[in-house]
Amino acid sequence: MDARGTILVVDHDKGARAAAVAVARRLDYAVRAVANADLALDELEAAPALAIVEVELPGASSGLELMQELHGAYGSDVPVILVSAERIEPLDRVAGLLLGADDYIAKPFDRGELLARVRRSLSRSRAAARNGAENGETTETVLSPRELEILALLAHGLGQAEIAERLVVSPKTVGTHIQHILSKLNVHSRAQAVAEAYRLGLVSPDFSGHSLPVPA
Repeated sequence: MDARGTILVVDHDKGARAAAVAVARRLDYAVRAVANADLALDELEAAPALAIVEVELPGASSGLELMQELHGAYGSDVPVILVSAERIEPLDRVAGLLLGADDYIAKPFDRGELLARVRRSLSRSRAAARNGAENGETTETVLSPRELEILALLAHGLGQAEIAERLVVSPKTVGTHIQHILSKLNVHSRAQAVAEAYRLGLVSPDFSGHSLPVPA
């Protein structure tokens, strides 16, 4: 495998999951394949190059909710291809695309069609990244919305466990985001990240975090 990144596959259907994994490997991407949303973000060290997500996932989170979580954590530029065996009417597809999907495929799908659609989504994503670099993206745009949120909470004294409780995610997920923040800001500690955040104006001095709901 090369350094292109990881394609995330989240599908409880073993056959569809295996087909998506084969497509990703044919394109020389690393693959993380899981059966439900709860496992999807564990062990991801960076934003996936692309995600293939089943709409009807088992468990507490649907594929649509996972897509929104991916975009919240890594930014809306992460291409997500939704796949579905049940919600395949035109209105279902339109809803998925309006919510942020890059593409929407009915199951059972042809492996060749999935390969073509994945290639197209990856090509569009790379083109968008090149355009962003040419237009001079700032650090604020490089950090995802969730990373900016966690950075603000760090700056105002919350620890990793407190941030996890505030955002209703696991401490491990928060730790992963913090590592991304340190890498993107080119610093080596949380204190340096906070100092850099204030220097760059990424954090407002009057931010209190009270607008974020605390779970009961």
